[in-house]
Amino acid sequence: MAQVSFTLRGSSFVASAVLGVAHALSFAPWNLWWLELLALASLFAIALRAPSARGAAALGFAFGMGWFVAGVSWVYISLHVYGHMWAWLAGLATAAFAAILAVYPALALGLAHRLVPEPGVRLLLAIPAAWAPSEWLRGILFTGCPWIASGYAHTDGPLAGYAPLIGVYGISLVAALVAAGLVAVLRYRISSRAAIAGTIVVAAALLGGPQLSKIAWTEPFGKPINVRLVQGNVSQDEKFGLEGVDRAHQIYFPLMSQPGAVDLAALPESVYPLPLRYLPNNVTRDLVDFVRNRKVALVFGIFIEEPEGHYYNSAIAIAPDRSGSQRYSKRHLVPFGEFIPFGFRWFVDLMQMPIGDQERGMRDQPPFDLAGQRVAVNICYEDLFGAEIIEAWHDPQRTPTMLLNLSNLAWFKDSIALPQHLQISRMRALETGRPMLRATNTGATAIIGPHGEVTGQLPFNTVGVLNGEVQGYTGDTPFIRFGNLPAVGISFLLLLAARWFGRHL
Repeated sequence: MAQVSFTLRGSSFVASAVLGVAHALSFAPWNLWWLELLALASLFAIALRAPSARGAAALGFAFGMGWFVAGVSWVYISLHVYGHMWAWLAGLATAAFAAILAVYPALALGLAHRLVPEPGVRLLLAIPAAWAPSEWLRGILFTGCPWIASGYAHTDGPLAGYAPLIGVYGISLVAALVAAGLVAVLRYRISSRAAIAGTIVVAAALLGGPQLSKIAWTEPFGKPINVRLVQGNVSQDEKFGLEGVDRAHQIYFPLMSQPGAVDLAALPESVYPLPLRYLPNNVTRDLVDFVRNRKVALVFGIFIEEPEGHYYNSAIAIAPDRSGSQRYSKRHLVPFGEFIPFGFRWFVDLMQMPIGDQERGMRDQPPFDLAGQRVAVNICYEDLFGAEIIEAWHDPQRTPTMLLNLSNLAWFKDSIALPQHLQISRMRALETGRPMLRATNTGATAIIGPHGEVTGQLPFNTVGVLNGEVQGYTGDTPFIRFGNLPAVGISFLLLLAARWFGRHL
């Protein structure tokens, strides 16, 4: 009997890990939003049978390992292929990274079990209410890594309409409620209170999202502008090689100088891979002449050294109608790639990461005034952090009318990191009701409308120019006003309700 019990528990862990892999497939490039609901529902059903909070947490950890090993495996590419770390150590580091992320779903299921022993209340209230805050905590603790948070799977699904109200973590909560409702409908008698409640939750959530999508939270601002987003597809080895600057200029300058009406041109993150003060005179002259002669506003990524030995990953904007330049410096740095966590100098020294110890930009950096629009810039994976994106709205007189992301994902070759990052940017457009422009080295270079729709995109890992007309928008969505507070607050209220009902029903 003991052997049978052990086998059943082992099969539950394997099943949870497989469900985690299925959950990873719900995100880009597959975009199977319904698969996430089925994967979560199956996980919650298995977790209900766990004999203890520790057992429930173990199932959540197994699910998380499947989710993140499959979903962020591209970390291995940056560590081994471009960081030149030993293959075995890069693999171990990638697995360790996935294990750290898997702690959060483990925490959610373990906490729900401990707070509410009664299965019905735990399913319908406690598990969904714990799931969303665990995602939120993953996005803030230890600098945060909310990559492929549950809500991102729904950029194209019926739950997308909740984004302007409660953001990606709010969608995570709604998705978990729907999954729990599905389990309740199948698990309990059709006439039971749990089944009725589950039916109401599923129907309300799936029908309410499309209705919310019809609300116009923002409105057009100014005249549409013509933008040009340039993708040079410079390999990481070439980019940071000895002739990286010359190579970049030989590729990017002819592309950006193509004929056609353009109001704003954008080049990727660190397109010139050295500090601005060392940019060759001929390159500087070409960029300034391009702006003056073509009457085109230009944004490009470059490092800034200020003072000596202190580096900022920055974007510089030059406008034909104003003197001087505008600057944005990246605020949210990537651990190990852009700053070195305490005690991990040895680990970073095993890699070859150029300018791997950087400074953080200031919190309140105004949007760029370009081509009659106010453009809020974010660099690389900064667009994962919706609560930080909306801090660009700190000045009511200078609120952004569009967003611009500059990225270099050549670190990850042609992996799923590229379409995943595009999906993340689409969520920021949904939350803010603003178009998002993406200028990247290898992809995804794209124009995203204020409703999260991709209106133009270049193929991944190709050389090209994306031209398009973009309309700026003004007005505040509820998410701009309140950020993640409603999603987290509702989740904690539901946890309190679950605790109360669990004791009194």
